[in-house]
Amino acid sequence: MDRFIENIDNQIEFNQGKNIFLDRLDFFQFAEETVKAISSIDKLNPDSKETLIDYATDKAIEEFCRINQYYSFDSKAKNDLGKIYSDLFENLQTKTNSIEDISKNHYENLKTWLKENNPFAEKIYKNDNEKVSPVACSEYSPKLQIDILQIDVKHLMQPVLDIGCGNNGHLVNYLKNQGIEVLGIDRFKFTMSNLITVDWLEYDYGKEKWGTIVSNLGFSNHFKHHNLREDGNYIEYGKTYMNILNSLKIGGCFHYAPDLPFIEKYLDNKQFDINKYEINKYDFKTTKIKKMK
Repeated sequence: MDRFIENIDNQIEFNQGKNIFLDRLDFFQFAEETVKAISSIDKLNPDSKETLIDYATDKAIEEFCRINQYYSFDSKAKNDLGKIYSDLFENLQTKTNSIEDISKNHYENLKTWLKENNPFAEKIYKNDNEKVSPVACSEYSPKLQIDILQIDVKHLMQPVLDIGCGNNGHLVNYLKNQGIEVLGIDRFKFTMSNLITVDWLEYDYGKEKWGTIVSNLGFSNHFKHHNLREDGNYIEYGKTYMNILNSLKIGGCFHYAPDLPFIEKYLDNKQFDINKYEINKYDFKTTKIKKMK
């Protein structure tokens, strides 16, 4: 089993950064180690096969998000991708087609799936280079996030939710070590109990549940991106934004950067107190919204 997992990692690394929107699908191939592993893939039991399909699906999404942090994949998209990998495993087991045809069909399916879920991607990469330059997505230190978000750790209302906590959950772990009740959500796979794998558009934030919600260059950054795109999912982001605010306790605060003036101006100033902060060396502002009633 470990050998197959290692093979999946190597296969994704083999095609890492390649532009899937080039017309040359022969550009995408199975690595030599993958071809060798195919000879024994039919020995897998059903449970092991499902585990590998899930693993391949997660690793593929991780790679797509590494290339472009603005890619968005909801539950349906993940299920559809899992079906693509299920079909791939089935084709590799039955060997009804040549390895070349299996490879070509697989990457054609991946391209179609990516276009359906993120139509803007084809517009960006259709005539781009063979190698795609990743859209940077960094995970910042707790101190930097605390400074940017204007957080007073000693007086944080609990519990705390970090939206887009990153795959290491640096701020979540820091606050936890300070004795603060805190939870982080993101699309990465986690092993810690206070880090949850979920799409922030699908998460149930609850009602008057959180004392403090934070998101550094996460939710609001993506909301801003979708608001500027012709095909952006700005309606769902707007609904989720209001769900986040409604999930705050009375007196609770939502700290985020960058600011979102295009929606903040519509908030009821009797219900929400809005403060903005200039951040040194950065071309964006931080917003702190306090729920008054």
